[in-house]
Amino acid sequence: MRTPLITREGYNRLKQELDFLWQEERPEVTKKVTWAASLGDRSENADYQYNKKRLREIDRRVRYLRKTLEKVKIVDYSPVQEGKVFFGAWVEVENEAGDSKKFRIVGYDEIFGRRDYISIDSPMARALLKKEVDDEVVVRTPEGDKVWFINTITYVTD
Repeated sequence: MRTPLITREGYNRLKQELDFLWQEERPEVTKKVTWAASLGDRSENADYQYNKKRLREIDRRVRYLRKTLEKVKIVDYSPVQEGKVFFGAWVEVENEAGDSKKFRIVGYDEIFGRRDYISIDSPMARALLKKEVDDEVVVRTPEGDKVWFINTITYVTD
């Protein structure tokens, strides 16, 4: 089960996508479907078939976004979070071999298309929660336990 949290930026991005799909792209595609349908035989009309398929994709995404935006809870930065890892934190970790990673802990719907974001529900994020700089963190993975050390914790404060 997914934790229904989202950052303010993530919420705004999903809202923008919903507005664009509903107010701009969907009306445009609907016009194309209507035009292509007016040409007659729909069975061999590639424009009609393609745009009808695109319309279904848009409607599916719009339903998903509406449901998601209704359910999620926006989590804004709070000064109380300073010094510890909580939702929305940028965390830099390093393993014993000296490999380091930097990422932000965000909601599930925010991770797509971002290599530097991880879900709050991931094993790494779960292990890091409430930890501080220089803490040792053990992350359970399918290959076994991995040890990481926290180098930095920062928050976007605007």
